[in-house]
Amino acid sequence: MRIVILNFLSLDGVHQGPGSPDEDRSDGFERGGWFAPFVDEALESTVEQWTRSATGFLFGRRTYQEFSAVWPTITDPTDINAARLNTLPKYVAATSLVDQPWGPVTVLDRDVEGAVAAMKRNGNGEIQVHGSGRLGRSLLAANLVDELRIAIAPVIVGQGRKLFGDTDAPMGFNLVSEERTPLGLVTCRLENSGAGTVGTYVRTKADHAFAGVNSR
Repeated sequence: MRIVILNFLSLDGVHQGPGSPDEDRSDGFERGGWFAPFVDEALESTVEQWTRSATGFLFGRRTYQEFSAVWPTITDPTDINAARLNTLPKYVAATSLVDQPWGPVTVLDRDVEGAVAAMKRNGNGEIQVHGSGRLGRSLLAANLVDELRIAIAPVIVGQGRKLFGDTDAPMGFNLVSEERTPLGLVTCRLENSGAGTVGTYVRTKADHAFAGVNSR
């Protein structure tokens, strides 16, 4: 089974509160809504394409509760995102779910990284992590993410929670595809290629170009 993260990011890696000023004010965040001006049909089409390959979803508690309040109300059968989110299996990293469950759902209430690692070993298909930045960050730190599908907005938020943090070792990714939307987003897919590489760039005298020598 593959684990894929889908997220909206700023240039400085912030994922918090992309949709509106009041979406997520936790930890004193006051700059929400930074992604909303860039949403257009091109982005919606790309996200729909990304979601088509999902066989299940993994959420943090906050994102699960926010999604469960919205997506079940969208019943248009032509809405691919709604159809898949409402019917496919869902997994939630939480100690409990107080509200009416948005099913089918399984709660991962302990050792989430261990549970996800077991799913990767024993399952098939593609589990997608939508939003859920804290969960995504922990999965990245544990090197459990096979692919990133991200939309990057041309803004520096300068405050808020970020997707990328410290890891035990550098991680390398291969760029699978990238596109630009009319409103200025860069959407891209990146596959985990294993350990990151380092090298030294040397300017050659012959053509004044830069040559890189990589080493692991």
